[in-house]
Amino acid sequence: MTAADTLPSWRHTRTRADIEAFVASVTEGPDAVPVAERIAVFDNDGTLWSEKPMPTQLHYVVEQWRAAAERNPDLATRQPYLAAVSGDFGWLGSAIDKHYTGDDSDLTIIIQALVGLTDGMSVEDYARSVEEFYRTAQHPILRRPYSAAVYQPMVELLRYLEQHGFTCYIVSGGERDFMRPMTQSNYGIPPERVVGSAFGLAWDDDAATVRYSSSLAFFDDGPEKPVRIWTRIGRRPLFAGGNSNGDTAMLDFSRRGPRPGFALLIHHDDPDRGDTPYDAGAEKALAAADDSGYCVVSVRDDWDTIFANTSI
Repeated sequence: MTAADTLPSWRHTRTRADIEAFVASVTEGPDAVPVAERIAVFDNDGTLWSEKPMPTQLHYVVEQWRAAAERNPDLATRQPYLAAVSGDFGWLGSAIDKHYTGDDSDLTIIIQALVGLTDGMSVEDYARSVEEFYRTAQHPILRRPYSAAVYQPMVELLRYLEQHGFTCYIVSGGERDFMRPMTQSNYGIPPERVVGSAFGLAWDDDAATVRYSSSLAFFDDGPEKPVRIWTRIGRRPLFAGGNSNGDTAMLDFSRRGPRPGFALLIHHDDPDRGDTPYDAGAEKALAAADDSGYCVVSVRDDWDTIFANTSI
């Protein structure tokens, strides 16, 4: 099957040609990479689906924080509950942008409140809560279900790579168990191939279940991403895709291997088709792209269709 058959949402630009050429170089001829070594890794928020005005998981926890503030009004006087009650998505989104510039003051507040939501909850109960969110929640700007905020060109790229013998993984700063209930239906990626940040876990012998603790085991971003890739997969990726400063270590892990891999960087630069344009949180990655050998995807120029199952 040709790229024309499997990448219909990609325009015929240099970017697509570079992807096709690389895939051919590692899958055809005497120098083809063994199938077992064809590993592809992708960030999630901002790479596989929209992350503005805030990552999807923040939308989920905002609803939980709002409910908590309704039960205890004193919470509504401080962040992040104040942002949740007032609908201040700007404060929440800026906390992520500040993280990518090295300032984790607001992100720390969010994480502390986040782990408190799941403390003592069983993994099954959390999965049910997340699944219910995905059934009912809508993207706050696009006003459609989150399943329709998926980037169609990236889903096509996952299938294209798989058809050429690649095994694709999600490697995200997002929390692992929040992503798992939707990765199969949205991306065709099973839960065992989802790598992300994780809450602490503990075994409850009386109930014979696993429960969350009041801590964050690790935050899968920046230099932690290659560490988690090696821990979970045990191979250096041959293809990597991301969109932010927090993805550069993962991109370099692919690009600067013994056999140079492919590093794809999504640039959200289209003001007209529903995908919020932004450079905040990606400035360093974009500035380093040429010297680092990243292939920059222009949403405006390289994608003919942006969102899955829509005309946008």
